[in-house]
Amino acid sequence: MRNVTEIMYFTLVGLSDHPQTMNGLFVLFLLIYLMTLITNVLIFFLVLTDYNLHNPMFFFLGNLAFLDMSYSSVTAPRMLFDLVTKSRSISVPACKAQVFFYLAFAGSEIFLLSAMSYDRYIAICHPLHYKLMMSWRVCSHMASLSWVVAWSLSLVYNLFLLRLSFCRAASIHSFFCDLPHLFQITCTDPFINIIFEFVAGGGLVLGAFLLTFIPYVFIFRTILRIHSKTGKRKAFSTCSSHLTVVFIFYGSIFFIYFVPSSSDMFNLNKLFSVISALINPLLNPLIYSLRNKDLMEALMRSYYHLRLIQASF
Repeated sequence: MRNVTEIMYFTLVGLSDHPQTMNGLFVLFLLIYLMTLITNVLIFFLVLTDYNLHNPMFFFLGNLAFLDMSYSSVTAPRMLFDLVTKSRSISVPACKAQVFFYLAFAGSEIFLLSAMSYDRYIAICHPLHYKLMMSWRVCSHMASLSWVVAWSLSLVYNLFLLRLSFCRAASIHSFFCDLPHLFQITCTDPFINIIFEFVAGGGLVLGAFLLTFIPYVFIFRTILRIHSKTGKRKAFSTCSSHLTVVFIFYGSIFFIYFVPSSSDMFNLNKLFSVISALINPLLNPLIYSLRNKDLMEALMRSYYHLRLIQASF
């Protein structure tokens, strides 16, 4: 037995120590966060209200938009608050809560991307059976399963955090709390937590990764069999946006969680954390909206409806 005085607050190092740089970062990330909210809320609203978008692909896209704005809201408001107030401290319970919601929303997005990959596989490889195989019941079950698995895993991760103690003033070399950061500053041996992270989390992420990319093997085989160039271009355009989102998302996640961290990698880790937590949620709706004709047409219809309503008054 030994006396351990646990600390109640951590210090978030953030992205910069220079006041002018912090002011510039505040303006930049405030604009990014506002754009993230606006674009994702707009896509979610269009999918919810436009009858022409009531199909499986846009059902999953609406879920992705909701996840992106929630995912970004876990980290962005706290970072903006710190940049304005120059405050760097965060309580241990608040830090653990941030870890829980960050992992829950990120995990949900990982599994949702797998469901979207399966949707594209059925649409291209089995178009005649698409409505039967991708019914609303199937889609809702796939989306629900994504949420349940991710939130359950995040809850288990946080229960494992209860065994860790933090007995010395510590700095987190990031602008938000995440599992690797807590493992670096704990006074308890985090070996069990790290093993569980790699076995359970790594296993599920690897499974989701395979479920995301294996369907594309069959998708590309089917596309290559299409004789007309127009048909090939149309088929590829239906999955190119999804592939772009997947590569960016998995690239940042892989570097943050599976590349060993060291003092030499802090700045690079911060960069990928910014990409994962702030840039990805903004890029996703832009990639889908700019490359999706149906979504742009739905946006124009909503705009004209608003103009008509405004003119009636």
